[in-house]
Amino acid sequence: MSDDGILWQLARSFSAISLIAIGGANAVVPAIRHEVVDVLRWMDDSTFAHLFAVAQAAPGPNVLIVSIVGWHMAGLAGLLVATLAMLLPACLLAFAIGRLTQRVSGSRGFRIAQDALVPLAVGLIVASGLDMTKAAATGPFSLVLAGLTALFVLRTQANPIWALTASAAAALAAHQLGWTA
Repeated sequence: MSDDGILWQLARSFSAISLIAIGGANAVVPAIRHEVVDVLRWMDDSTFAHLFAVAQAAPGPNVLIVSIVGWHMAGLAGLLVATLAMLLPACLLAFAIGRLTQRVSGSRGFRIAQDALVPLAVGLIVASGLDMTKAAATGPFSLVLAGLTALFVLRTQANPIWALTASAAAALAAHQLGWTA
């Protein structure tokens, strides 16, 4: 596919995904993975998991995964197109809904819709975590690491980067010992 074709596909894919990103970018990670791995076949699960890990470890917003995928596919132009495609439609929609909210915020229907979005966002984020665990899991050891990391995040108030660092160290040690992570 030509660079123009890739840029057009990045714009089309991420602008569509941006409109369902209720709960933020992490809520649509399964949709992003499905699009770039299953539909477009631009990369395999392992590559996507590595790009996702870099995006999560880097400081900044969670939407960074989109920029990194764009960079991976088409360099700086891909980064810019993917990022704008992910942000611009969602920003315009948020602006329009914000204007509408000012007019109908006191209505019963608005409160019902607002309350319904909370479990939807939580469900999308949980699905994202499960999807990324499936993509990153290469064997029983990596599933144990994912489970321990999830327990750490759920049971403590500590920064999740500590669990991720410990998991990375354990995976490196396992690799050095010849175990499959």
